[in-house]
Amino acid sequence: MRSRTLSHLPGRCPRCWIRHEFCLCAEIPHVPTRTQVVIVRHAREADKSTGTARMAGLALPNSALIDFGEDSVPVDEEVKPFAPGAWLLFPAEEGAPPLPDALPRCLIVIDGTWRQTRRMLKKLPSLANVPRLALPAKQTAPLRLRESTAPENRSTLEAIADALSLLEGPSVGEPLHRLHTLMVERVFRARGVWELKASGQ
Repeated sequence: MRSRTLSHLPGRCPRCWIRHEFCLCAEIPHVPTRTQVVIVRHAREADKSTGTARMAGLALPNSALIDFGEDSVPVDEEVKPFAPGAWLLFPAEEGAPPLPDALPRCLIVIDGTWRQTRRMLKKLPSLANVPRLALPAKQTAPLRLRESTAPENRSTLEAIADALSLLEGPSVGEPLHRLHTLMVERVFRARGVWELKASGQ
């Protein structure tokens, strides 16, 4: 598929994975956070140039990225130490633990398609009792690299930005929103479709 790539392919920045002439690295902000952000990324997202989890990891020094492969057992063991005192950024289900009054020390984010993330969560028992932070639907959606099928859907970078805005204030989330906007523009410019996408066609 078009968005799938590898970091060593010629013509692309090995850090941001965008074509060299549209490289985003100089614009990636350094966003310190009180909350540690732990991203559990589906293996199929790992080699996609449109994956925003990579960009979130580059911008957030207090973050960790864990890849979820076919064997979920070692992944669950790697995630387990982060679970105490953490919140899971995921839609709440009936019977899910309520959010505690104290803010989380860690925000765990599942990165993948909706189908992938639901399956991933079932294979990560260490997250079964972690309170869930559900983000409200947006009135207006920003331009994204992948089309959304529901108003509550977001890219991973966008979701992290919204969550950190709630937890630590808009001044923390806003640089990530700007990065998301700029990433979308650079990728579409690299594809030669920016004017078309920006006009909403």
